Amino acid sequence: MLHTQTDNERDTWARTIAMLVLGLACYALPWPVLAQLPGPAATEAVLRVQGSNTIGAKLGPALAKGLLEQQGLRDITVSPSAENEQQVVGHAPDGRVIRISLAAHGSGTGFTALQDGSAELAASSRPIKGAEAQSLEAYGDLRSRSAEQIIAIDGLAIIVHPDNPLQSLNIEQLAALFAGEISDWRQLGGQPGAVHLYARDDNSGTWDTFKELVLGRQGKTLSSSARRFESSDQLSDSVSQDPLGIGFIGLPYIRESKALAIADGESLPMLPSRELIATEDYPLSRRLFFYLKPAETNEWARALVSFAQSAPGQAIVAQSGFIAQTVQATTVQTTSEMPEAYRVLGLQAKRLTVNLRFREGSATLDNKAHYDIARISEYLKRNDKLYRKVVLVGFGDPKPDPERASLLSKLRAVVVSQALRSEGLIPREVVGFGDELPVAANSADEGRKKNQRVEVWVY
Repeated sequence: MLHTQTDNERDTWARTIAMLVLGLACYALPWPVLAQLPGPAATEAVLRVQGSNTIGAKLGPALAKGLLEQQGLRDITVSPSAENEQQVVGHAPDGRVIRISLAAHGSGTGFTALQDGSAELAASSRPIKGAEAQSLEAYGDLRSRSAEQIIAIDGLAIIVHPDNPLQSLNIEQLAALFAGEISDWRQLGGQPGAVHLYARDDNSGTWDTFKELVLGRQGKTLSSSARRFESSDQLSDSVSQDPLGIGFIGLPYIRESKALAIADGESLPMLPSRELIATEDYPLSRRLFFYLKPAETNEWARALVSFAQSAPGQAIVAQSGFIAQTVQATTVQTTSEMPEAYRVLGLQAKRLTVNLRFREGSATLDNKAHYDIARISEYLKRNDKLYRKVVLVGFGDPKPDPERASLLSKLRAVVVSQALRSEGLIPREVVGFGDELPVAANSADEGRKKNQRVEVWVY
């Protein structure tokens, strides 16, 4: 189904570009040198983090520990306090005991905790829902750049037993499997045997993401035969021991299982590689978030967000098995399916491991892209790539008029060009490829949004 435009779409882009030319917003990352932060009132935690098990199991505690180390604390310990709950405790030179508590019972619990005041920071492995944002609107816009912080990229891996001969699935097949409509492996060309389904629990952001990207888009619901897990590790280990099992899990939790390649719409099957997840091209890639109230006064909450976005924080993201938002240049293997001009670019230049995307239905860069502009700029300056060494390549979704699709894809690249020009960039070329090389199905809003992207290539 084609996505049609309003008559004002061209005017919207023109106004956006004019605003960018007149003066761009500051893209500096919030990485201040932190002053000494306050200690606890008594034995209370200085910061309470609630939400995603994907974040809370390893990444959240590791970031909290890194922050305490940055603050000069010593004898830092990370220890469980209850099931899926941990305490990070450090000792200051003046004798203060600093404690950060993290509870990981699912993304939805984080927004509930923000609302009832039992946490200052929500960890989520999916974007805040409309109803959640509405319930918190008294505290400000939870979708604003100050409230919504993307701290890492993850990919949902579809895992099977290592001996399963299956190599790839498309989204339609995956949805049919988890809905119970494909119930025997021989229906997919595998060895005969009943399919055993493994899924995360209802509080999990991993489940929310799978439900939205796979089941919801196909109008299906999870089979009642699926075994549900609160723990990512337990789910993965169970699949790796079951020759008939299939499950979905965050990238760091593949462990001993085998990951399958996934195709969406007209895209080629893609394995959950770090490069394809970093660019968010992999069909089941997702962002990991910290959310805080825009007017949050807890200094530790703001400090942890800033630390997570910093270079040391992103190093911890990578060490924890997720995809850091660092910028690197990679070689792209060209194929015959690519447009000729794109193949030439792939042979002569390298692609940066970041795609810039936009707010839905808007010519405005999304929250992640604002931070990525600063990261890209720093990379280009460090590697002497600012002057005529960069090609910006725009893509989009289908339009009734192919020339319109090509124009809009180029205009997206122009928006990024203007943002980077404020950092001193003189691009070599700005081009648009219209609706070619989709990375997601255009039959849903989420897929069209993923296809509306800008790639950055360097010579």
